[in-house]
Amino acid sequence: MPRRSDQPTAVRRAYEQYGAPGYYQRYGATYRNPHEPIIAELLGLAVARWQLPLGQVLDLACGSGEATLVLRALGAGTIAGIDPYTSAAYVARTGQPAEQLDFEQIAAGALMGRHYDLIVCSFALHLVPLSRLPGLAVQLSLLADTLLILTPHKRPELQPAWGWALRGELLHQRVRARYYERA
Repeated sequence: MPRRSDQPTAVRRAYEQYGAPGYYQRYGATYRNPHEPIIAELLGLAVARWQLPLGQVLDLACGSGEATLVLRALGAGTIAGIDPYTSAAYVARTGQPAEQLDFEQIAAGALMGRHYDLIVCSFALHLVPLSRLPGLAVQLSLLADTLLILTPHKRPELQPAWGWALRGELLHQRVRARYYERA
């Protein structure tokens, strides 16, 4: 899908202009992660290196389905997408709906009672304010035994007290994949 002519090409600059929520409210329906090729390569490397469980997967902050499409190609079973802003872009690319929950709702327990083999969060958790990250991490640890975070930053680094133990890290073209297991 081509980028809308009024959509900024540099997401970081657009975040500065509109803030992350403002950016996604404005451009979420046509969003495409400009780092999609790197995401695809890194997901493939991570799944192969750590033999990640792909039965029931949560694509958290699923964007337009970049991770979902790669995970499908890698043989994932059921993939659920969640993103408060990009559900239209996600359904257009993947053919399945995305729940419109945000990190605050998830931290408050909106997903309680569910279980996933793996949660994948690509290019999003670094946007969570540090003051809110522990509560969100704890809630995620109640949902799955494994978590894979793809981030263009050194952030976030989850702590064992938040329910997660780091088991491995890959760096590929300045993007990190951090593999966590429930602590």
